[in-house]
Amino acid sequence: MANKLSQMCYLAQWFIRAKFFGRRAPMQSVLFISDRCNLSCKHCSVYNHTNPTSKSYEQIREELKYCLSLGSRFVDFEGGEPFLWRDGDKTVDDLCDLAHELGFYSCTITTNAQKPFPNSHADSIWVSLDGIGPSHDAVRGEGTFARLEENVASCHHKALSVSMSVNTLNCDSVPQLLEYVKNSPYIKSVSFNFHTQFPGTEYLTLPQDKREQVIDTIIAYKRKGYPVMNTKAGLTRMKDLQFKKRCWMTNYVLTDGSKHPIPVCGEAGGCEHCGFSMAGEMDAVFNFCPETILAGLNLRV
Repeated sequence: MANKLSQMCYLAQWFIRAKFFGRRAPMQSVLFISDRCNLSCKHCSVYNHTNPTSKSYEQIREELKYCLSLGSRFVDFEGGEPFLWRDGDKTVDDLCDLAHELGFYSCTITTNAQKPFPNSHADSIWVSLDGIGPSHDAVRGEGTFARLEENVASCHHKALSVSMSVNTLNCDSVPQLLEYVKNSPYIKSVSFNFHTQFPGTEYLTLPQDKREQVIDTIIAYKRKGYPVMNTKAGLTRMKDLQFKKRCWMTNYVLTDGSKHPIPVCGEAGGCEHCGFSMAGEMDAVFNFCPETILAGLNLRV
């Protein structure tokens, strides 16, 4: 109870400073610990099969301390594939333990679930699920959905959710995925993002009318009680993107060690095609949407 109270106090203090005093400090951090990956997904620009880089345990320790100094209290370990990361006998689970020791309230691992990850030390797991069966495989490669199912079923994690990046290859499988998540005994909820294009992937970006149609479908399922993490207010904002972006709420440390106060796509002027639904959620929070505030508290505390 005391731990939850301290987290609530932190979040309240962070919000007051940001909303009323204009303080720009991150709430969470994303650390890319390696660009080594076991897939070559069509929508990804991070994997490196030629000369992959993995940070050392000590480098990650210093990066975590840096993020804490900025005010961040939640961390997401990403790759590449985080469960491939090694430094001697240390694994990403040791990084989760380290984050807790240093003072982070919680840590998350985002994975493609192509290798087993039983009894992970992460507070929550995000599995990238981009459709069911052939729809997922069309984005991530043949056989990836079958391996994902097997490893999700055997991981024994109580806070596992999935995230779908909606694009032109998988957009028609959204209803099927929602049914799958609702009926799965292993998955807590699903979050939706949309492809944020970079050179060479423009063909994956949904046309505006299709984007709006998909969002309306997701909202309709959410109203029927399906376990969609996105809120109606946040999703509605993602239709035309006509809201104030507050990407500074998350800072990023890339595989090369470079530090960024906003996503690289934002630095490159990609807000016009933004697909990160958290941007809409945060604008809803700043505009006092009760549904979104409650969803945020449920996620973070």
